[in-house]
Amino acid sequence: MAKAAVASIEQRCAKIAEQMGFELVDICIDRENTGKYLRFYIDREGGISLDDCEAYHKAVRDLADHVDYDFMEVSSPGIDRPLKKDRDFERNIGAEIEIHLYKPMEGSRTVTGILAGLEDGDILIDTADGIRRIPRKAAALVKPVVDMEGIEEVDLSGDGTDPEWTNAEEPETQSGGEEE
Repeated sequence: MAKAAVASIEQRCAKIAEQMGFELVDICIDRENTGKYLRFYIDREGGISLDDCEAYHKAVRDLADHVDYDFMEVSSPGIDRPLKKDRDFERNIGAEIEIHLYKPMEGSRTVTGILAGLEDGDILIDTADGIRRIPRKAAALVKPVVDMEGIEEVDLSGDGTDPEWTNAEEPETQSGGEEE
């Protein structure tokens, strides 16, 4: 039932995303302890902002009226967004990926390597042992490997301050008393 409801709005939601300069990556309904979540994942070159999520939420809210859900969320799929559609695989050819399998193959449930492409329903992955063919239907999850090396050196504050600066070095401020 939930899949049919999502499928009934997916094409229109994708068109709205395209008109707004986004790509609709996925729509799903997830059951959690707090209720049913209707989730939209949107993306674009350069990433998605909170304002983008809010604008898209407002644009698709009325289309979801007939879908049974408790909460609606719109977000970015993230840097490690799963590869699901053919275009996801095409966009990631040459990138390092990780394939999580439903059942072990050659003694392992995870295969890591460079995505070489898709061919006849199989994922081609260049591993340390050479090119392997993994049937797409055997893959529970395919996602890019995110290299976090050096992330501790990135200034995420957005204020241009030196990341080495600490509160201990903060200049003392007066608390509103008289100057001496």
